[in-house]
Amino acid sequence: MSANLVIIPTYNEKENVEKMIRKVFSLETPFHILIVEDNSPDGTAAIVKKLQNEFPEKLHILERKGKLGLGTAYIAGFKWALEHDFEYIFEMDCDFSHNPDDLERLYKAVAGGADVAIGSRYISGINVINWPLGRVLMSYFASMYVRIVTGMKIMDTTAGFKCYRRKVLETIDFEKIKLIGYGFQIEMKFTAWKFGFNIVEVPIVFTDRKEGTSKMSGGIFNEALWGVMKMKMRSWFREYKK
Repeated sequence: MSANLVIIPTYNEKENVEKMIRKVFSLETPFHILIVEDNSPDGTAAIVKKLQNEFPEKLHILERKGKLGLGTAYIAGFKWALEHDFEYIFEMDCDFSHNPDDLERLYKAVAGGADVAIGSRYISGINVINWPLGRVLMSYFASMYVRIVTGMKIMDTTAGFKCYRRKVLETIDFEKIKLIGYGFQIEMKFTAWKFGFNIVEVPIVFTDRKEGTSKMSGGIFNEALWGVMKMKMRSWFREYKK
């Protein structure tokens, strides 16, 4: 079994999923891919299953009943990764907003000693392409807000392009992760930070999706805003012992 698993949640990604799978498998570092598929009506699952004939050992699919939230998709993927003995577990979007070439750089960061490597839009200025200014500012100030509330020094607290060393996911109790939208990304980083894991940020350039439709909504930001405050308060009553 390869050491590296890339978890990619999908919902209506038929325009992107085949290109993404082929691109990841073309990289120099060997990766397995787990598609966590939320019953897309556009036939995303059928495309993945057809490609499994071409990549039977490396391409895996986990099908769910419906759209159950980003956080639950990743947690399902994390549990699968731990059951199948992967050492480095990556999260990334299917829409090419995360450049698959950067998987190599995240891999080098964890292979070089980091416990969590974050593909960071804000560690070297603001590296976002094709986003309206309002969304850039909302994302940037959301990260600043999270830093103020939590005390974390992470510049890109909402980033969804990451690599975890296995021991981090073994340490975190997924039942205690309460945020399921984009707040999930914050809570996972916060929990790893509270446990004292070594978190590094790797600068990336984030490019907004060219094909398919965005899953972003106002409710997602609301959850992050109030959820972060509740998360911080819950942490006062928890022990973080490895």
